[in-house]
Amino acid sequence: MKTDDLVAMLANGPVAVPRRATSRRLWLALLVGMPLSFVILFAEYGPRRDLVQAMFWPMFWVKVLFPLCIAAAGFVMVQRLARPGVAVRHAWLGAVLPVLGVWTLAVIAWFTLPAEDKMPSLMGQSWRICALSIGLMALPVFAATLVALKGLAPTQPALAGAAAGALAGGVGAAVYALHCMELTAPFLAVWYVSGIAVPVLVGAVLGPRLLRW
Repeated sequence: MKTDDLVAMLANGPVAVPRRATSRRLWLALLVGMPLSFVILFAEYGPRRDLVQAMFWPMFWVKVLFPLCIAAAGFVMVQRLARPGVAVRHAWLGAVLPVLGVWTLAVIAWFTLPAEDKMPSLMGQSWRICALSIGLMALPVFAATLVALKGLAPTQPALAGAAAGALAGGVGAAVYALHCMELTAPFLAVWYVSGIAVPVLVGAVLGPRLLRW
């Protein structure tokens, strides 16, 4: 077939894309990735034994909801970056504001705690494994989202990869929160944010390599 004939065929043929095709791909990625994150939680860690009691503590919900807000913002950003010509606009604020909120709580706590309680509130008992565990919980969602993006049309692959990392990191941190015993704002501000930042940075690096056309 000649090039001109191919161009004419493509121009005149049915080219309509199903509505919400991008959203469906991303929801499918979450439906595949999130159960695997929970499998890792229950197989390798287990939920905290006082989970029902912890649900009555405000800081428990801070620990769960701030990464979920980041994940939601990441989903919106991925959805927009997956389509050529669609601006991210202010969706990035949805990822930044929860972090700023936790940092604000951490600063307030740091300056109101007695001197002997400051370092324990920052380091907790699990600082060595926190960020790594969040990254492990995020891995299934991260991989599934990159596969979904590969079948779409991101024109800014580094940003798209970073947004996929924000989505996955937020989900991973929220899942890990069901196991983690730490409840202090300084701990969350450093180690949870670090755990979420890792897939964001990895996504920004891998995006140009894995998502280019």
